[in-house]
Amino acid sequence: MRPARLKKQVSAGGVVFRRDGDDIKVVLVSVKSGSVWTLPKGLIERGEQPDVAAVREVQEETGLRGRIVDSLDTISYWYFLKDENTKYHKTVHYYLMEYAEGSTDDHDREVDEAAWFSLDDALKMVKYRGDKEILERAKKRLSSADGHEEDSEKERVE
Repeated sequence: MRPARLKKQVSAGGVVFRRDGDDIKVVLVSVKSGSVWTLPKGLIERGEQPDVAAVREVQEETGLRGRIVDSLDTISYWYFLKDENTKYHKTVHYYLMEYAEGSTDDHDREVDEAAWFSLDDALKMVKYRGDKEILERAKKRLSSADGHEEDSEKERVE
């Protein structure tokens, strides 16, 4: 067997949110025949800026248009595709996006389903550690924007 090839990929995606009373809802997409819930993301096209790619990919995968309100973080990880004998180093730029319009029924065929969940439920549902980290960061940003910072956070700042 020949050694695996190494390739780099750069993607962008987002946490789309909307307020529902005191609750915050976010959108996840299911992939791998519905067995994995994850954040919407996709490859950045040549010459495309990460924020533009994030809005485009979120719209394609969820059917929703979002307005970027903040950058969340960039994560990196490795994965292997056996059929290509290729190891990928993937970097993903994530953005916090406020829901503007659209329906999750209009998601593309790259995903099995797109659906709204409470932020706390979404944290329990996502499979990948990177998704959990990004959702935790989104939760912190959204709660601090509401003035509902946790007491421990306030103590560290003061």
